[in-house]
Amino acid sequence: MSFVLRDYQVETVNKTVEFLLTSSDENGLVIIPTGGGKSLCIAETVIRLAAPAIIFQPSREILLQNLAKFQSFNHYPSVFSASVGEKRIGKITLATIGSVARKPELFRHVKYIIIDEAHESLNPRKEDGMFMRFLNELPDVRICGYTATPYRLRSDGFGGSILKFLTRTRPRVFHKVIHVVQNGDLFSQGYLCKLEYKEVKTGFNRARLRLNSTGADYTDESVRNHFAELHFSDQIVRCVNRVAELRRGPVLVFTRFVEEARYVASKIPGAAIVSADTPKKDRERIIEGFKAGRIPVVANCNVLGIGFDYPELANVILANPTRSLARYYQWVGRCIRPHPSKQSAYVIDMVGLVEKFGKVEDLRLVCGPHDTWFVESNGKQLTNKYLEGQSGRRYGAKSAGQVEPLPVTS
Repeated sequence: MSFVLRDYQVETVNKTVEFLLTSSDENGLVIIPTGGGKSLCIAETVIRLAAPAIIFQPSREILLQNLAKFQSFNHYPSVFSASVGEKRIGKITLATIGSVARKPELFRHVKYIIIDEAHESLNPRKEDGMFMRFLNELPDVRICGYTATPYRLRSDGFGGSILKFLTRTRPRVFHKVIHVVQNGDLFSQGYLCKLEYKEVKTGFNRARLRLNSTGADYTDESVRNHFAELHFSDQIVRCVNRVAELRRGPVLVFTRFVEEARYVASKIPGAAIVSADTPKKDRERIIEGFKAGRIPVVANCNVLGIGFDYPELANVILANPTRSLARYYQWVGRCIRPHPSKQSAYVIDMVGLVEKFGKVEDLRLVCGPHDTWFVESNGKQLTNKYLEGQSGRRYGAKSAGQVEPLPVTS
């Protein structure tokens, strides 16, 4: 199967190739929404460059998806990744950083590096050190990152947290934004699925939660205590059953805790759980069964946020309060792709995330003074500013979006 690039994808590729062929010490950043065909743009870019290149992916799953896209173009790149079980170098090499970090001498010939999921690959809690050491060993290489979520949640060291745009983080890997595709444009042009946001009244009150020492998220203890007050696990089960009444197909639930996911799976016939503790073979079996329709509900904890491609999915339930805009966007993004089997997708919010961050289609990238980019929703700036503290009102501070109640069939 081959693909014909859309107009905005052609423009993305043209801008990226033009930037990489220009002599510069700056690294570029391309921003394209989830479901916008980022992997196709990356593949076409390195094919057009016609020079040795590495494409870094943060996980085995995303690497295999990118490999499939290349193969759909009748191109067959090499793979250098222990998790995939291959370590070959070619003109185009798909790699994970952990497999090449100590082997920069093998890649002295490389002219270009593309970093997919740039916000995730440069995670300071994981692999920043490996990436920076590797890139520093190849000083003449041209670098470009691709992401749908160009921001990171950072602590200021004094108990405050700020959502920083990737071009303003330290270390500063990406210096300038070279191209942006806006969420709203892809929705209005019909390239992304219509989203219907539904609220479930649970009694959840963000003011009942406490921030952790970095201010970046809520403490597990405060979330557990508040969820216990609300009998929240039972509310998730009722919510899943209400969606089942509507006969809208499989449901993906994002939970905070593994025990919640287990409880939900135990109460829903045929449901399954996926977490970081799920063995790889079991995870693959569950995901395959979910996509095939044999498993009606998957309750997952801290996985399936990135790299889970299932266009038929029409229902996600948000049951994990978070201060991370990137997580919220990626969770909603699991059902954002269009498919002939669905006219719309339900985003079912149990913890006030839509009110906090706004609807995904309303998120907009804005270039401010001195080329300082930020994300806003309905006039509310979401990045390059400190996160809101505790608030007495339910769901916190200024609202970025409103949602409708979840309907129930009779």
